[in-house]
Amino acid sequence: MSSKRKITVAYGDGIGPEIMKATLNILEAAGAQIETEVIEIGEEVYLKGISSGMEPSAFESLRETKVFLKSPITTPQGGGFKSLNVTTRTSFGLFANVRPCKAFSPYIKTNYPKTDLVIIRENEEDLYAGIEHRQTQEVVQSLKLISRPGSEKIIRYAFEYAKKYGRKKVTCMTKDNIMKLADGLFHKTFKEIAKEYPQIETDHKIIDIGTALIAERPDTFDVIVTLNLYGDIISDVAAQVTGSVGLGGSANVGEEVAMFEAIHGSAPDIAGKDMANPSGLINGAIMMLVHIGQPDVAEKIGNAWMRTLEDGIHTGDIYQEGLSSKKVGTQEFAQAVIERLGQTPINMTPMAFDKEATEPMNIKLSPVTKAKKQLIGVDVFLDWDEEDRNPEILGDKLRKAESDKLKLQLITNRGVKVYPGGMRETFCTDHWRCRFQNDDQTPISHTEILDLLRLVEALGFDFIKTENLYSFDGERAYSLSQGE
Repeated sequence: MSSKRKITVAYGDGIGPEIMKATLNILEAAGAQIETEVIEIGEEVYLKGISSGMEPSAFESLRETKVFLKSPITTPQGGGFKSLNVTTRTSFGLFANVRPCKAFSPYIKTNYPKTDLVIIRENEEDLYAGIEHRQTQEVVQSLKLISRPGSEKIIRYAFEYAKKYGRKKVTCMTKDNIMKLADGLFHKTFKEIAKEYPQIETDHKIIDIGTALIAERPDTFDVIVTLNLYGDIISDVAAQVTGSVGLGGSANVGEEVAMFEAIHGSAPDIAGKDMANPSGLINGAIMMLVHIGQPDVAEKIGNAWMRTLEDGIHTGDIYQEGLSSKKVGTQEFAQAVIERLGQTPINMTPMAFDKEATEPMNIKLSPVTKAKKQLIGVDVFLDWDEEDRNPEILGDKLRKAESDKLKLQLITNRGVKVYPGGMRETFCTDHWRCRFQNDDQTPISHTEILDLLRLVEALGFDFIKTENLYSFDGERAYSLSQGE
């Protein structure tokens, strides 16, 4: 085999150091051709005042090695600390999160022994962008950002993954019955790209019923592709119904850098007790070995791990009276895997990785024709807590800010139309969206919006933000209100 591949390793917090030690011992015993460069991440780094949880030198290590094997970390309680995972994913463009969820029945207890699905989650956008603002005494906002390129990248990755690993079906999950623009863009992109893969079956589920089906019939799914938040939730659901979140590994893949980890947290309550199951990180390391071109070592470890399960050597979280033969700790479990290197499972299907699986996927974005963009109105958001929050009074006052080009069309509160002709039963907060447009929705200028804001301010209102209203190729590019 060629010279050793350098990788970046972080031992993390809580149970992290224990499961990393166990995993690296297995990798070494199996003959993995790797050289580790250790970095410090997590709680101690946060407490030094570094809000990302990772020092600049650690980022340089990742930039050099391009492969990151990471244990769980602890994020201190309180404000100001950013998610290290999200920072790493977005900083290095790790757009694809890949989480296999497979049943290992009867050795791992599950009601769904035939389950073998993969959840592929968009990793950089959505609410995880973390763009939030407190705007009034009562209301905060969190911005959900979905882009066409971000959607296309992850959807193409899902289809290419299905093709490479012989998967038959890709299911898209969104909530586009409510978020018709954001989730609608993702679903629309999915339908367009699906046409390029006629050999792969496709379908779409609304995320709520989709999650219910994962909980009830996970064995009916093959590959699922979805947005960031939804993917985070359903991957834990799928991992749990197939046996245990403690067994799941995941890959975070970009065009240059990739990060591999367990999907569970740092479990500080059992840290230092040699109780933790290292299987999640072991499975993450198996994915890493395939990624760096060592599928033979990945197979050897995966098969020894499954044989260990078959032989009933189990940590406490998966121990079953009458089925397990021995309850072991973290390091003894790792030693049991090492002792079975070279063996294969008897009852479960052995792991086998096609050599082509190590070849990187080339994700190319489609050329996009720019649409004609026109400014046709503006939503002005107000902090207003006067006159018993009566929308009729607010509307009558705002009429004084109208011009020939910008007329007050409606006012909403938490997305519900309250003026004109709102329902008296609608509960109102101190946060109001006031929409100004031409009656015929003809284009306007930015200057006309600035003139409107001057008039709004002169009337004594506190405008907290604006959102311009556009059309693209004549099509409305903003949502209607509830009740409009």
